Amino acid sequence: LMLSGIQHFAFCRRQWALIHIDDVWSENERTAEGKILHDNAHDAYRSESRGEVILSRAMPIFSRTMGLSGECDVVEFRKNKDQGISLHGRNGVYSVYPVEYKRGSPKEDLCDILQLTAQAMCLEEMLCCTVPEGALYYFETRRRVKVSITEELRDTVRNYADEMHGYYARQYQRVS
Repeated sequence: LMLSGIQHFAFCRRQWALIHIDDVWSENERTAEGKILHDNAHDAYRSESRGEVILSRAMPIFSRTMGLSGECDVVEFRKNKDQGISLHGRNGVYSVYPVEYKRGSPKEDLCDILQLTAQAMCLEEMLCCTVPEGALYYFETRRRVKVSITEELRDTVRNYADEMHGYYARQYQRVS
């Protein structure tokens, strides 16, 4: 299943089912604007280093255990003298820091945070590392919101992934 579906599922299970089971999607002004804003973050051909930070854009990610796949807008590999992963052709070790770009402003619910958490969990599984935090960047406020990837958030993502797979296998969404 698409990792980005976690955000839809957390917001509204019916919305998720319409998009991911019934394949009903209609572009509107807000979604079109969000797509344009994401184009820069998703430019996989643009690599960038900022001091001891290496940016990877549009990085494909997956989790075999959760059955999710998608793309990270940006993953920052931050040089870290204490712990981290090795990068081909680079000296030292790097911590892994996902950054998800969002069109609007920070929300009161967990929808965006759960999507970022799912990305962190995929990165952990793929890279055999720990991702304790990441960030949400909101275009409207032009600010990052740091997010701690807690065990409670991880449990919610696992539960949602299981529930989404159940609905997808049945090809319908049971209304509670």
